Amino acid sequence: MEQTRVKGQRWVVSTQQEVRSAVIEVAREARRRVSIFTHDLESGIYDDPDFLEVIKHLVLSQAYARVRVLIAAPNRAIKNGNAFVNLGRRLNTYIEFRHVREDLRTHPEAFCIADETALVYRLQADRWEGIADTYEPGVSKHYGSMFDEIWQASEVELEFRQLGI
Repeated sequence: MEQTRVKGQRWVVSTQQEVRSAVIEVAREARRRVSIFTHDLESGIYDDPDFLEVIKHLVLSQAYARVRVLIAAPNRAIKNGNAFVNLGRRLNTYIEFRHVREDLRTHPEAFCIADETALVYRLQADRWEGIADTYEPGVSKHYGSMFDEIWQASEVELEFRQLGI
């Protein structure tokens, strides 16, 4: 007999607005950690005021909460300015950005994972189509492991730590 899902909601996303809403919903599920793999901190997603408020609430209300962000091509986010980057500069004890090592930039996907249970996943970072699920530990752990491997091999992006004058 198949076990029924106790908690969680799964849905398909196909537009920028749906991805933004899904990322906010998944981030709300986090109690300890949010891990984000992105190519360029998609404008309109990770700089959305509602998303930033969820992240700020997480790190300020939970002593051990951490937000880790892997960025494959950070130059555009740095040059154009990004509200998430600015928040990360102010809360740099809780939010850390790393630049994906060049030989590991072959991953075409983009995803956001909350506590290895909830995720938003897009197979192609340059497209909005993907899935979101507020309770999918198996899939979240799989991508969380991949994220951890890339995280360990990647370098801290110093540009994100520098304060602009």
